[in-house]
Amino acid sequence: MLYASTRNSGLKVSSAEAIVKGIADDGGLFVPTEIPKVSLEKISNLANKTYTQRAKEIMSLFLTDFSAEEIENCVLSAYNANNFGSDEIAPLHTLGDAEILELWHGPTCAFKDMALQILPHLMTCSIKKCNIKKEIVILVATSGDTGKAALEGFADVEGTRILVFFPENGVSKIQKLQMLTQSGKNVGVASVYGNFDDAQTGVKRIFGDEEYNKKLDSEGFRLSSANSINWGRLLPQIVYYFSAYCDMVKKGRIKTGDKINICVPTGNFGNILASWYAGKMGLPVNKFICASNANNVLTDFINTGVYDKNRSFHTTSSPSMDILISSNLERLLSDITGDEKAVSGWMQELGKNGKYEISPETKKVVSERFFGGFCDDEATKASISKVWNEHKYLMDTHTAVAYNVYEQYVAETGDKTPTVIASTANPYKFNSAVYSSISPQAKIENMDEFDILDALNRKTGLEIPKSLSELKTKAVRFDTKCAKEDMINVVSGMLGIK
Repeated sequence: MLYASTRNSGLKVSSAEAIVKGIADDGGLFVPTEIPKVSLEKISNLANKTYTQRAKEIMSLFLTDFSAEEIENCVLSAYNANNFGSDEIAPLHTLGDAEILELWHGPTCAFKDMALQILPHLMTCSIKKCNIKKEIVILVATSGDTGKAALEGFADVEGTRILVFFPENGVSKIQKLQMLTQSGKNVGVASVYGNFDDAQTGVKRIFGDEEYNKKLDSEGFRLSSANSINWGRLLPQIVYYFSAYCDMVKKGRIKTGDKINICVPTGNFGNILASWYAGKMGLPVNKFICASNANNVLTDFINTGVYDKNRSFHTTSSPSMDILISSNLERLLSDITGDEKAVSGWMQELGKNGKYEISPETKKVVSERFFGGFCDDEATKASISKVWNEHKYLMDTHTAVAYNVYEQYVAETGDKTPTVIASTANPYKFNSAVYSSISPQAKIENMDEFDILDALNRKTGLEIPKSLSELKTKAVRFDTKCAKEDMINVVSGMLGIK
C-alpha cells in the first residue's frame, strides 16, 4: 500500500514514510492509492471479536509495510484497560433511536486518545523502518483536545519532541490546565494570540518553510505532525466506526448488511472523514451527518458547494469545533474527484481568496452522501438539558451539537435509520457549560473550575475522572504566549536553536 499527495499523485511514499513525514512536501495530504475492501462476511466475523482484534485487522489493510507482530504491539500498547479503564475501548450507549459511541474513555477524556495513544507507537516503529537518526519534532496546533492527547501520548517517547500551540482564549479552562501542567522532559506548550486557524496556519507555515527546515535538519531535528493531517492519526479513527457497527450487530440493533447513519461533531473534518473511508471500505452507511456549531462553514459547504472562510469567527461552548479552515476536507475532495489538479487549484484559491467552489459533479456527490447542520450555544445547552432530563444521560457540548443536528436531520427527512452519534469528550471536560445547562439557576461566576467539577458531581452522581480532579494540585509548567508571527521563534527556543 502506497500513499500519494492529494496535490501530486506522483509523490508516493510507504505508510511508514507517510506517518513520519505527516504532510507531503508539496503541502498536500497523504492518501492511500487504493481503498481496501471489507466484505460483509468479514464484518460479521469482526462482530465476535474484541476491539483490539478489530483494530489489528482493519489497520493491517493499510499498513502493509508493517509486520503482523509490529501492528499487534502497537495496538496492544495503546488499547488496554490501563489506558481506557476497561477492555471495552469504545462502548455504545443506546439513547432512543440512536447509539452514542463513547470515544472518551482514554487518559485525557477525549476522542483524540483513540488515535493519539497509538500514534507514538506507530511513529517510533516508522522511524526505525525509515532508518531515521534525527530527533522527530512533533509540531501540533490544537483547538483543545488534540494538544493534551498528543502531549500525553508522546511524553518521554524516545527520539521525539512534542511542541503544542493553542489559541489563548479558544479552549476551555480545563483543557488549558491539562496542557500547561503536562509532565515530560520532551514536551513544550505555548498559547497563540488569535484563534485555532491562526495556530494551524502558523504550524503549516513552519512545515512549508524550506529554509527553516534545512536549519532544523542541520541541528539534528526533523518535523512531523500529530494533527489529523497525519495519516497515522486518521487510520485508527476508521477502526471505531467498524467497531460500532459490529457492536450494533452484536446487540441485535441491526443485522449485518443493514445500513446505518453516522453523525459526527466536526471542525477539522478528520473524525467524519474517517467514517467516510470506512464507508468506502464496505461499511454499510446510508448518510453522513456533519454537525457544526455556530462556525458553520462546513454546513454551508455541504449545502452550496462553496467553501468560504470569510466570515465572523465565533468562540463557542464547543471550542474544539471553533474552526474555519477544515484541513481534512482536502482528502474528501481528492477521493471524490480523483483530480489532483482540481484539488490543488481549490486549495490555492482557499489560500489566496479564502474561498473556492467545487464542480457541479463533486457538489452532487457531497450533497447526496452528506447532511450538514449546525446549532448555536443556546441550542447546545437545550440539548444537554433535554437529554439529561429525559434519559439521565450527560453529554458534553460537542456531543450535544451532534445530537441536536441529528434531531434536525430526522425532523427534516423522517429518516429513522439506526444512527451512531460520535461522542467526543467526557462532559466534565466542559464542566462550566454542562453544569449551567442542567442547573440554569446556579451562579457559577464566583466558582473556580474545581468547585464546578464538584457541583456537577453532586448534581449527577457521575464520577469525576481522576486525570481532571488531579489538575487541582498539579503545577503549571508553561507560560509562553506569542503572536502567530512569532511561532517559529518559539519553536527555536523550545528546541534550543539560536
